[in-house]
Amino acid sequence: MTATPEKTVLITGTSSGIGLAAALGAARAGWTVIATMRDTGKAGPLLRAAAEEGLAGRVRVKRLDVTDQEGVDACLAEVIAEHGRLDALVNNAGAAGVGTIEQSGLDAVRATMEVNFFGVVAVTRAALPHLRASGGRVATVTSVGGIVGQPFNEAYCAAKFAVEGFMESLAPVAATVGVGVTVVEPGAVASEFVANLGLDVPALLDQAGPYAPALQAYLTRTRISFSNAQSPAEAAAPVVAALTEEHPAFRVQTSRWAEEFTGTKLADLDGSAVQDLTRTWVR
Repeated sequence: MTATPEKTVLITGTSSGIGLAAALGAARAGWTVIATMRDTGKAGPLLRAAAEEGLAGRVRVKRLDVTDQEGVDACLAEVIAEHGRLDALVNNAGAAGVGTIEQSGLDAVRATMEVNFFGVVAVTRAALPHLRASGGRVATVTSVGGIVGQPFNEAYCAAKFAVEGFMESLAPVAATVGVGVTVVEPGAVASEFVANLGLDVPALLDQAGPYAPALQAYLTRTRISFSNAQSPAEAAAPVVAALTEEHPAFRVQTSRWAEEFTGTKLADLDGSAVQDLTRTWVR
């Protein structure tokens, strides 16, 4: 697929991080970008960056809450009414969460699944008729946490595992009607995604009860991993490539580290290699 100025891509979660960088990257590649976010009051950084690069005419901001089905349907209808077509969808919107089930409870798990899994399903479902018409693509930002289950990320990893399973199952079916499907798996990315968690670490540790020592070890390890994180632009580059390459792979990692990390799981038939690895994060 060769991008032209007429081709249109809808990207969710573009107020910061990978989504913002992907929106700029797609605009540079010649796409008309429908940059969606739950709070359009946070569009300033994207719009300023687009203006500075001379891309303002290619970036259109729209409000979209992926957990609001009526809003999803209305947004897709507006895109088609205004642009006449949709050539690609990038599912990027998501929310992180730290905790373990005994302390966090089911409501937190359900909320995490709603954004990270059901939101992806809802937007993909709404986009598919239009992508069939254009012979388009779906690129979904998942995570290495969609391959390797990680301590104190039970709900987040469960949601990302679900997204990976959904997309892996959808891909051969979508291909029969001319729609390509790719998942993009970042590792640690230096973005507001983690900052937006707003963690009160002392309170979190105080509430962790018998899990406090393991949580402290995990948080220490995580701070170290994010000190060597990819930039959002580096992580977004494979997302843009998935839109423009003629035959993109189904599964793409955003760094050499992510390749090696996910490779540990994909070659781990009995699960022992992953358990040996992640146990070291909590002690």
